[in-house]
Amino acid sequence: MTAGAPSQDVLDVVIVGAGPAGLTAGIYCSRSRLRTVILERNMAGGQIALTELVENYPGFPEGISGFDLAEKMKIQAAEFGAELREIEAVTALRREPDGCYGVVTDQGTLRARSVILAPGVEAKRSGIPGEAEFIGRGVSWCATCDGALYRGRTVAVVGGGDSAVEEGLFLTKFVDKVYLVHRRDELRAAPIARERAFANPKFEFVWDSVPRRIVGEQIVEALEVENVKTGVARRLPVSGVFMYIGQLPNTTWLKDVVDLDEQGYIVTDALLQTSLPGVFACGDAHANPLKQIAMAVGEGALAAVQADRYLDELDCPAPGAASAAGGSAAAPA
Repeated sequence: MTAGAPSQDVLDVVIVGAGPAGLTAGIYCSRSRLRTVILERNMAGGQIALTELVENYPGFPEGISGFDLAEKMKIQAAEFGAELREIEAVTALRREPDGCYGVVTDQGTLRARSVILAPGVEAKRSGIPGEAEFIGRGVSWCATCDGALYRGRTVAVVGGGDSAVEEGLFLTKFVDKVYLVHRRDELRAAPIARERAFANPKFEFVWDSVPRRIVGEQIVEALEVENVKTGVARRLPVSGVFMYIGQLPNTTWLKDVVDLDEQGYIVTDALLQTSLPGVFACGDAHANPLKQIAMAVGEGALAAVQADRYLDELDCPAPGAASAAGGSAAAPA
């Protein structure tokens, strides 16, 4: 065993999150023969597993379902030796006296010499009256999960970005009508998504408007919106409300552990090193300018390579380090 090599109870790498970034990091780490465990609080795949069709990931000119793409990544990581633990949520990260890291989960604690953070993001809540009360009874953040429940009905989608428009298009497979409520007078989604939405007769656009209240008795019956320019209120008769107003990084458990920016995204240097040595970050929870699968995959690869280099440096002290400390290099086992 080389100097600094881990004992059997200490992993080389723990990866937090099994979205595209975490799974890619797992592929690269396990191919480097690092003892690797990937922890995921839900099911592997992250946001893409809930995406009906991915059209902008290279290698799939006809597109691929997000679930299928996530499954391929998951299988590939496992084939190279990474251990994936699903439904195991990480609650804390701590530096231990011996320099290793304790990764605390709701099922115990793992010890590792390095950590890759890829915890991803979750949908932002609007906080309007009725939103919390009607979760599971008409309020949703996942059209792919719940769209079929609204067959033949009318729903509202709140937002104007890629997620709102693409999920709204998916809903038109089931519903009779989609009100798309957007606070501006033009969509922010990609041009191809905008073109498809404008051409779809099931869409009605509610411009310059924001949601104010979700109403109903036992289930959602209407969404009250207000025009931000005129102040005029309007009630939309809908059976479901799908919110796509932004995302929040899953990093509350990292506060005061690594540096975060004002929005809670993990801050790193250009090589994805966080403020802790041997802890790297990648994917949507990392403070980067582009939240896309291709970006996450690239960052996952880079984080894994950097973790491997970090471990190599631990195993191979600088020449003269031992003599400078008054000792001698250990003979090989």
